[in-house]
Amino acid sequence: MTDETPEPTTAAADTSAASPFAMAGVSIDPRTSATIAIPVSNTATGLPASLYVRVLHGAKPGPCIFVSAAIHGDEIIGTAVIQRVLAKLDAASMAGTVLFLPVVNIFGFQQHSRYLPDRRDLNRSFPGSAKGSLAAQLANKFLKEVICHCSLGIDIHSAAVHRYNLPQIRIAPDNERLRELAMLFGAHAVIESPLRPGSLRDIARGEGVDMLLMEAGEALRFDELSVRSGVNGILNVMAHLGMIQPHPEATQVTLPARCRRAIWVRAPRGGLCTLARTSGDAVKKGEVIGRVSGIFGDDAAEFRAPIDGIIIGHAVLPVVNQGDALVHIAEVMRFGDVEERVDQITEALLNDRLLDEDELI
Repeated sequence: MTDETPEPTTAAADTSAASPFAMAGVSIDPRTSATIAIPVSNTATGLPASLYVRVLHGAKPGPCIFVSAAIHGDEIIGTAVIQRVLAKLDAASMAGTVLFLPVVNIFGFQQHSRYLPDRRDLNRSFPGSAKGSLAAQLANKFLKEVICHCSLGIDIHSAAVHRYNLPQIRIAPDNERLRELAMLFGAHAVIESPLRPGSLRDIARGEGVDMLLMEAGEALRFDELSVRSGVNGILNVMAHLGMIQPHPEATQVTLPARCRRAIWVRAPRGGLCTLARTSGDAVKKGEVIGRVSGIFGDDAAEFRAPIDGIIIGHAVLPVVNQGDALVHIAEVMRFGDVEERVDQITEALLNDRLLDEDELI
């Protein structure tokens, strides 16, 4: 993969009509959409709990992809992204099929919690089991009813509580197709990172499904830059796959920061943290990026960047313990103008006419 931004392409026009799409015992006709409730379990009150999927089935044949959010129940930014993307799509003018899951971890979502009621992490519970723990049952339903239909997934996360992530795409290493899609997505950074056992990305790869994992914003919060980055990226990918027509107002994708290694800088002591640099800033090795002082403001301990890179995440809570992760720095492949490129992406997203319009595409 070169550092040149790939030219968006669309699949050859297919004039044939799509066949009905079947999912969880429901048939969806071409050119239509439907909401499907996939039974998972019961709540503590005994009432049914379901995994809800909005299916948009296009007029013409094409790929089937899914877009999921809130696998960690407090990471809600993807829910807002999906709401806004749904408002912009019309199944009648699409090719292929998109499965939207705005809230996968329905239990954690209601409790503002990362985890399920059994304290398990859903994103470490794949492939799951039909008769296992609650997390295992939900993971198994997701695998059998969603992943197995698709050739590509886009899973949206945010930083943990009291942290912020610069919009970024994480992909499996050494996958040329994913590199191309990640570059076209148009987030601020593309990071090649290993797959963790039990994760959605890991089990999807075993099923032959490529995955783009988006990280953006912070837990339990919406922010406009993160939402716009997700909306823009999903529409870019769909246009590249030939599912929708590229919008005439779509802007040229600026080259994101590409990296294969990231390091957390941790608090040298407990106390109150003041950051000199935050997400989106380029830093040089040895540069002071913050300090932690005692409650009287004395005995401040500075901490410095261990590498040249771009900050892709930072803590937003000033009260810290010794060893807390404060600043996440990615070592980028093209460092010289990385901060300028990040600023260009931010400016383009916040001024993008496409994302301000209600036009269906």
